[in-house]
Amino acid sequence: MNKIMEIMDNMDYGPAPEDSSIARDWLAKHQDGFGHFIDGAFTKPANLFEVMNPATGKVIARVSQGAASDVDAAVKAARAAQGKWAALPGHDRARHLYALARHIQQHARLLAVLETLDNGKPIRESRDIDIPLVIRHFYHHAGWAEIMTDEFPGARPHGVCGQVIPWNFPLLMLAWKVAPALAAGNTVVLKPAEYTPLTALALAEIAREAGLPKGVLNIVTGDGDTGAAIVGHDGIDKVAFTGSTEVGRIIRRQIAGSGKALTLELGGKSPFIVFADADLDAAVEGVVDSIWFNQGQVCCAGSRILVAESVAARFTELLARRMETLIVGDPLEKSTDIGAIVHPVQLDRIRSLVEQGRAEGAQIHQGSAPAGCFYPPTFVTEVEPASILASAEIFGPVVTLTPFRTPEDAVALANNTRYGLAGSVWSENINLALDVAAKIRAGVIWINSANLFDAGAGFGGYRESGFGREGGREGMAAYLRHPAPRAKKPEAALPAPVATPAEQMAAGTIDRTAKLYVGGKQARPDSGYSYAVPGTKEAVGLAGLGNRKDIRNAVEAAHKAAGWGAQTGHNRAQVLYYLAENLSARAAEFTERLRSFGQGKSAAQTEVETAIRRIFWYAAQADKFDGAVHQTKSAHVTLAMHEPLGVMGIACPVAYPLLGFVSLVLPAIAMGNRVVAVPSQTHPLAATDLYQVIDTSDVPGGVINIVTGERDPLAKTLAEHDDVDALWYFGTDAGAAMVEAASAGNLKQTWCEDGAARDWAGAEGQGRSFLTRATQVKNIWVPYGE
Repeated sequence: MNKIMEIMDNMDYGPAPEDSSIARDWLAKHQDGFGHFIDGAFTKPANLFEVMNPATGKVIARVSQGAASDVDAAVKAARAAQGKWAALPGHDRARHLYALARHIQQHARLLAVLETLDNGKPIRESRDIDIPLVIRHFYHHAGWAEIMTDEFPGARPHGVCGQVIPWNFPLLMLAWKVAPALAAGNTVVLKPAEYTPLTALALAEIAREAGLPKGVLNIVTGDGDTGAAIVGHDGIDKVAFTGSTEVGRIIRRQIAGSGKALTLELGGKSPFIVFADADLDAAVEGVVDSIWFNQGQVCCAGSRILVAESVAARFTELLARRMETLIVGDPLEKSTDIGAIVHPVQLDRIRSLVEQGRAEGAQIHQGSAPAGCFYPPTFVTEVEPASILASAEIFGPVVTLTPFRTPEDAVALANNTRYGLAGSVWSENINLALDVAAKIRAGVIWINSANLFDAGAGFGGYRESGFGREGGREGMAAYLRHPAPRAKKPEAALPAPVATPAEQMAAGTIDRTAKLYVGGKQARPDSGYSYAVPGTKEAVGLAGLGNRKDIRNAVEAAHKAAGWGAQTGHNRAQVLYYLAENLSARAAEFTERLRSFGQGKSAAQTEVETAIRRIFWYAAQADKFDGAVHQTKSAHVTLAMHEPLGVMGIACPVAYPLLGFVSLVLPAIAMGNRVVAVPSQTHPLAATDLYQVIDTSDVPGGVINIVTGERDPLAKTLAEHDDVDALWYFGTDAGAAMVEAASAGNLKQTWCEDGAARDWAGAEGQGRSFLTRATQVKNIWVPYGE
């Protein structure tokens, strides 16, 4: 029988190897090793380490290990180039990015083959997915450079950006970070992953070929120590990191208090929800595209299949049948579905986790894989939600399968994770799909699809999947800043409140201690202590001395008020208008309270009137701070929805005890958050006097909670609390560093500023920037026009 007849008989794919000769010739040109790319030129190779092809185990290159001196040189070059690069008209930066995109297109095949040799992913993925997206990002951000001054008026680049990228999408992650940074006028010092540095070095050659100015892009290779040197360098103004949550925590602590901007795109354990009415065959293909894409080495992979109990058996059967057809093997073969695991260390980790799951009673179902650094496609049944396989990020071609009965069960299981990067929902009922998409706590949701990406839509996570976005308007905004206010005299550290009796109370003062306000009720502080609130000469009252337990109770009450975020913006606005109306009715009373602290009559009246106007302004914004609809992939639109962060902690400045409180609490609750606020430590009574105003304004209990006392210890408790989603701190530099470091536990978003820097009575005291910081963007990919 001839070969054609044999092929027709068994229907197997014939050999279709990718020609890798040009890529290997390029590697041969660098057989003496690669140096770093600094100031437009490659340094002399030194202190080399080996880079291997994971599919063969053979060494394919040697690359320099970056030292502190190399990082210093790269940062110096980036700093020297940054001023001129930022001063270029946006059109000129756009031309450079456009040229870079064109040159990448012209070298696309070389880059695709290099990526497959270096990373082990199938050539079809490198060629058809990764490199086209790289090109798309440079084109897209050339457009942002062109129109930046129109779309982001008053914005400025951060300066020098330090960027550390992972090994799973080496060139694509570079594009995600470098393109917006350069478009915004920043310069870059980037470290590619130790396992996969080759396409970054090839891109450096392409950038030089395309005429990118010297020093604008600098690449320093090396291991984690090199990355730490970049992140911690005093000359870096913004840090961007993609990688594990554990390393993200280390970086958060490392740069706490430095003033560096930070975005983190971290791990995930994404749910893949299949309802009974879903197209099961399409959903199975979605699994292939989700968890078996790139060997499962995808942070947003749908690694937890949640399938309706009524179709679970049928879905499992279809999934097993499809898994048997997957081809695992040589990544350069065009028929290969699953390539090599990036490194033996990662392969060992996958094997170890699967064996732990097996020991816990999970049933392991696997396809086949050749010997070497390969792992078979795997799905796992009989998995408890607390199992290691259902909770840990495996980062391999392993997916769990768990049945559910109701949509509520599906949502509960989907959110039963510390991560929040992505999710996928499969149903022919679009009402059900969109309802569930809104309830999943993740930054990206795909409906009847999986792993779709585009430069026009933001990508990033909630909770321990990090913060910040890459791509879209919000991704561009992450590389821009608005000049922050600076204090002529920074806020000084405050002495601890004195809980012993005051020498004397002001004459005529009613003997009443202002209690805490928790869950819509006044509450005595757990400590049982109070402290004197100073007036012009004598104390004007007593405030409760809150402690850790009071914060715990307030956070619990805030979580119970979750329905506030589910209300329409119009309904929230009505409540806030009512709040302003009731405060206006008692304006004289609040003016006198401020005067008792020593303010002049005019200043006190101005603070109260400004507070009332500010409540009105945020009431007006409650139903107007809209999202967007992005035109992304064909047959899809992407809804960019502004969602509340959840439970926010707010530590208020000392000055403007009423206006500072209102200016921070109102934007948070207008966007649907619930707050635990620590008012001015020295004069908290201006905030506690709001209890009755809040009570009579239909604000649901638990939406606003007030805990008085020593600001920094209470802020530290809020920062460490894993059920607090964000923290705004306006105080001292030391307090800001403490808050940022303590927030690393659950990687909550923070906004820290000198409490004396902002003019709360002026334009700096309100604005859309407050609303932006009070929300996070969820991108929902919806089929459209199919």
